[in-house]
Amino acid sequence: MAVVTQFVVVREGVEKMTFTSKKEADAYDKMLDIADNLIPFLSKSELELDERDVEKLSFFLAQNKDDLQILLKGGSLTKKATPKKAVKKPENKEPK
Repeated sequence: MAVVTQFVVVREGVEKMTFTSKKEADAYDKMLDIADNLIPFLSKSELELDERDVEKLSFFLAQNKDDLQILLKGGSLTKKATPKKAVKKPENKEPK
């Protein structure tokens, strides 16, 4: 019989997600914490968003927190493609 270890993220008595590693479960739990903290912040805005839209927006922002941090620091998400230099193969010159 195989033993499977699972990590379950539970919020307010509701099972949200199951993971096979503690690291993934902790990261998801942290993302949910961020989303929960964003809800009051977004609710204070002058935008007329209903509660469901505020929750969706906060969840989206929390999921994309790394990109959001770049943008808030004045960065850009568009990366300029740098052309790769052609690798020259050394020629096999045998002495004559």
